[in-house]
Amino acid sequence: MLDAQRTAGRSRARYVYTFSVRWAKHHKAKPKSKGKGLEETRSIGLARALSKLGYCSRREAGELIAAGRVRLNGAVPRNPETPVRIGRDKIEVDGREVHAADKVYWMLNKPRGVVTTASDEQGRKTVYDCVGHGHGWLAPAGRLDKASEGLLLLTNDSEWAARVLSPSSHIAKTYHVQIAALADQPFLNALREGVQEGDDFLRAERVRELRRGERNSWLEFVLTEGKNRQIRRMLEAIGIEVLRLVRVSIGSLHLGDLAKDASRELSAAEKSRLDAEMHRKMGVAT
Repeated sequence: MLDAQRTAGRSRARYVYTFSVRWAKHHKAKPKSKGKGLEETRSIGLARALSKLGYCSRREAGELIAAGRVRLNGAVPRNPETPVRIGRDKIEVDGREVHAADKVYWMLNKPRGVVTTASDEQGRKTVYDCVGHGHGWLAPAGRLDKASEGLLLLTNDSEWAARVLSPSSHIAKTYHVQIAALADQPFLNALREGVQEGDDFLRAERVRELRRGERNSWLEFVLTEGKNRQIRRMLEAIGIEVLRLVRVSIGSLHLGDLAKDASRELSAAEKSRLDAEMHRKMGVAT
């Protein structure tokens, strides 16, 4: 059984090297500026500024700018890359000045069949229907496709979301996956060694069998790469059907007993642990 799978991923070996960053003993930290508050010491693009302030996504900001709904120091720019210094320049949208929003961090247990988008032309339920619309602008930190379920982070802190998703953070995402086959050791080894799918080489950090029934198995995948639809593509490449795919954790943050379709804010302790994990794995002192 699974003979086709047993040869997958044997064509080449991959080696991963890790390193840590150490400051030289003579390094002196630059003095911190005083009294700057939320001011930027360098210019950034107007669309990015609106995103960084927690007003909307960069894409939405670009649309607002193109529509002439954004004013910068009284003028109406049309270029989303117009340079801005947050805290010094006055930004208005529809005549109302934009100020930095309080950063918020939410987790959602996304049900199957819900799409990860702000609106849907087909009228399907979105993740925003799950969390409600009374929290200001929130954006998903990563995605789960319509057929997938489980832990999804949403925030108005675009830079934090980028760190969570960055491969350099090496944040492990854990998934429980039901497949329409019984896993054997050669099959699991093939997944660990990696699968060639088109021009992409896909590999799980760890894979193990959790339990099995008469005709299917539940597997646990741990990923650190975060490539688009990585698990589904790996299994499709070797002819295995995915019955269910549930993300159960992102780093130290676990789905726990959060009910399907339910959401809540991260506690300060949960946020701090996840931040510490990202800093540690990037080799940055906390």
